[in-house]
Amino acid sequence: MTRDARWKTLLDLLVERGRLDVEEAAETLGVSAATIRRDFDQLAEQQLLVRTRGGAVPHGVSYELPLRYRSSRRAAEKERISAAVAELVAPGEVVGLTGGTTTTEVARALAARPDLATGSPALTVVTNALNIATELAIRPQFKIVVTGGVARPQTYELIGPLADGVLGQITLDVAVLGVDAFDPDHGTAAHDQDEAAINRLLCERARRVVVATDSSKLGRRAFARICPTAHVDVLVTDAGVDERTADLFREAGVEVRAV
Repeated sequence: MTRDARWKTLLDLLVERGRLDVEEAAETLGVSAATIRRDFDQLAEQQLLVRTRGGAVPHGVSYELPLRYRSSRRAAEKERISAAVAELVAPGEVVGLTGGTTTTEVARALAARPDLATGSPALTVVTNALNIATELAIRPQFKIVVTGGVARPQTYELIGPLADGVLGQITLDVAVLGVDAFDPDHGTAAHDQDEAAINRLLCERARRVVVATDSSKLGRRAFARICPTAHVDVLVTDAGVDERTADLFREAGVEVRAV
């Protein structure tokens, strides 16, 4: 196992368990305790965790993994979700993509569609995510519009009032929204209030809103609200969604697609 793979696994375990002991982590990953101690020390230097006597705990109360360490979580589900979301987009449309691991996969699924290989443009993509813009910018058939703002290192998203000037001048056919939580009563939400504000603007500028998220985030709440459930047209999630939760979204007027 490479160092990067170990680090991703350690951070995932830390999120799930809230605490990790050196010996426990070494046994789980099949490496020496000395290796885990070095990994913990190096992750602590990057402020991704806090070292404790004999182990580690998450850094801070509201813990959020940077995007590069979240990309491998629930990867199979995200691939299926992204493929289904990409099929909801018609050639020639203007698509808004928020940042996040699932929306990044949606961007890749759009780029892989044969019917979007040509056109002038085949799609116009508006995004505040630097990584998505970078991946799609090499596709000459895609017109890429990037909002202004200050880069948020955890998610590569541009946030802040500078984005208002761009988003206030455009109209989207569809906004694809990645979320940290989606509750039938409380709507969509993110951990960060600035991220939520930009995502809210994208939703307001769109004719229809699609939420793309795995089922682990459904029925949950997060700190900053993005938009109410009534503003969401389609929820695309994985087949692991609880049927009662899916019914609550349907009752609220949301089309639910479990893939």
